[in-house]
Amino acid sequence: MRRTAHWSRRAMLALLITATSACSQTPAPRAGLTPAPAPASAQRPNVLLILVDDLKPALGTYGDRTAITPNMDRLAQRGLKFNLAYANEAVCGPSRINLMTGARSTSSGIYNFGMNLRDYMPGAVTLPEHFMRAGYHTESMGKVYHIGHGTVGDTAGWSVPHHKEKVIEYVDPASTGGKPTQEEALFEEVPVPEGNPFAYARTLARGAAWEMPDVADDAYADGRTAKRAGERLKALKQGNRPFFLAVGFARPHLPFSVPKRYWDLYDPAKLPMPDFERLPAGAPAYTDKQGGEITAYREPPEDVRGDKFPAELKRTLLHGYYAGVSYVDVQIGKVLKALEREGLADNTIVVLWGDHGYHLGDHGIWTKHTNMEQATRIPLIFAGPGVVKGRATDQLAETVDIYPTLAALAALPAPTGPQPIDGTSLAPVLHDPAARVRSYAYHAYPRPGRLGQAIRTDRYRLVRWTEEKTGARDYELYDLVADPEETRNQANDLPKIRAELDAILDSQPAARPINGKPRRN
Repeated sequence: MRRTAHWSRRAMLALLITATSACSQTPAPRAGLTPAPAPASAQRPNVLLILVDDLKPALGTYGDRTAITPNMDRLAQRGLKFNLAYANEAVCGPSRINLMTGARSTSSGIYNFGMNLRDYMPGAVTLPEHFMRAGYHTESMGKVYHIGHGTVGDTAGWSVPHHKEKVIEYVDPASTGGKPTQEEALFEEVPVPEGNPFAYARTLARGAAWEMPDVADDAYADGRTAKRAGERLKALKQGNRPFFLAVGFARPHLPFSVPKRYWDLYDPAKLPMPDFERLPAGAPAYTDKQGGEITAYREPPEDVRGDKFPAELKRTLLHGYYAGVSYVDVQIGKVLKALEREGLADNTIVVLWGDHGYHLGDHGIWTKHTNMEQATRIPLIFAGPGVVKGRATDQLAETVDIYPTLAALAALPAPTGPQPIDGTSLAPVLHDPAARVRSYAYHAYPRPGRLGQAIRTDRYRLVRWTEEKTGARDYELYDLVADPEETRNQANDLPKIRAELDAILDSQPAARPINGKPRRN
């Protein structure tokens, strides 16, 4: 791709750092959910939960020398950064349910799209519900729950209806030919006449994997979400209740559709190309992830392994991802600026969370949906009252830990379900980054007929694959200190380590079947 920058990197960085953009009636709660008397705003902290789709730790504050992310970096300087935080499953739908329920996928049985929260956990008290019961005003916008692919959002727990925005969005007509595309149908962002997004999507052409029009930030959903968040913060300041505000951003999820100036920030010739593009030596073949999402767009060739993509395509995909990261960084900066402008920053707990990682060509894989480090490691930052400033911790953290941690920071009762609560409060670590509450993180991802369950310590990852029909097991074991790229499976070479981590897996709650029927609670 030819770089057509008209702005210097220095000028654009200055723009990123300084970018700014420029209570509703509460419905009756669900049966059995009676809000407590509303406390005065000053008595409890507000919560601003920022969710970012497909964001790996590709941030300057995490040591990524390519990423231009001054706003998220500055948030880390205001709080505590978790160096070793992990999604419980590298799929956006289940991962967001992990966040909102405190239940791992293996506890809920929700492993995939089309498996909805209330079908499997009808009585669950979600994170926003927990706060609403304590008298908080709760509100959400953008991509919070995954909506699409047969998955619906959850309406319980919000004081006002969720404000939905697009995930798949194009501004340039050439990106779609003026017709609905496969991914737009799967996300149900165009009318689906048959009522089945998968069947309808198969009849449609693929849209572009990227575009770069010279447009304003709010030509795309994330710009509009940032603007709305600023407006709502101004209004919520006037309320007499503390608030829980969830703000979800879509980029850097495909398609990499962001304004041209964010592409111009990066010299494609200097982008870090994938280094190790094979499966780990000795790993089962079914650990691979090819096709699917990446080939739902027209530029990536179908039936071609990711390592065989043309070099220019790889470079453009990397370019688009980083452009998306910088674009969402500016939108997050606008929200944080609004928080400061309204005088709310000192009494608001801010959490920045990526729903899972992203491969970007390593192991020849281009998206997520694996049990590998690149797909599971996430950025996680806490800032605000009760949190140390400008520190980092190597405490291992899971997505499910966020629910009990926020409850503790807000002095609310610890969540008790009725759904399984698998998370552990990280509050002691937020006060003292050297404190430890757990020696591992747990995650899982299935393949057809097999469930992969993983334990990640500060050095190793063990993945145990169990064939559901026979109970037969295969193992992967990686030394992330000696072999950070996970190039060689050492399960047979390190039997003592394998046995120790396998015992930790055995101590976890029993896993629900991959295709199990909804469990009523």
